[in-house]
Amino acid sequence: KKKKCLLELLTRRQDVRPGLPMVRRVKEAIQKEEKQKEANEKNRQKSIKEEEKERRDLVLKSALGNENKGFALLQKMGYKSGQALGKSGEGIVEPIPLNIKTGLSGLGHEELKKRKAEEKLENYRQKLHMKKQANEQAADQFRIRFKTKQEERKMEGDLRKSQRACQQLDMQKDIDVPKETWFWIEPEEEDKKDEEDKEDECTSSDLSVSEKLHILTSYLREEHFYCIWCGTTYEDSEDLSSNCPGDSAADHD
Repeated sequence: KKKKCLLELLTRRQDVRPGLPMVRRVKEAIQKEEKQKEANEKNRQKSIKEEEKERRDLVLKSALGNENKGFALLQKMGYKSGQALGKSGEGIVEPIPLNIKTGLSGLGHEELKKRKAEEKLENYRQKLHMKKQANEQAADQFRIRFKTKQEERKMEGDLRKSQRACQQLDMQKDIDVPKETWFWIEPEEEDKKDEEDKEDECTSSDLSVSEKLHILTSYLREEHFYCIWCGTTYEDSEDLSSNCPGDSAADHD
């Protein structure tokens, strides 16, 4: 009796501790819910499709017996269970598996779906390839334009250098008017230009920078025996032709 009373006291003390009754109630609720789910699964009526599937799987898993007419005919012809088909035993051992179509799509739908997926993937790859080619072409065009601009700037600088040299050499020979208006560096004041100067500008503007540079280089070499690439004034045409590499920057490079 003393032991029984002691156990009751200990149980009461444990129940009095805060938090324990709540934990016990939660556990009991979870166990009750799990039991209810199990009862529902047992009492739930299976659908027609589920019953058909279970019966079909059961039949397919079981081997053919003597009650099957086809199997009985095979046995009469000498077939034994587990033996491969064919006269020399090179045929199949297990029956061809039965693939049940459960979806609503028509025959060949899976193949069509697969083919469309492959076509979509191929189109995506082609788009990526075309985009890559377009980016490469854009980069090449940018490099070409950048190089062209650099060459144009260099030629403009060489032209200004040639114009200054031409103006100095012409003035040394007491030439007050340049052979062409653009042979010298033009003044910034446009108000002082007359109509003839404007006509000359229109004529000279038709020439590109490279054409102007070539013409002015030839003039400096023929008139003053001067080469802007060498930065040297030669004594005569013979001295120029024998000592100067050429009349272009490429020749001097």
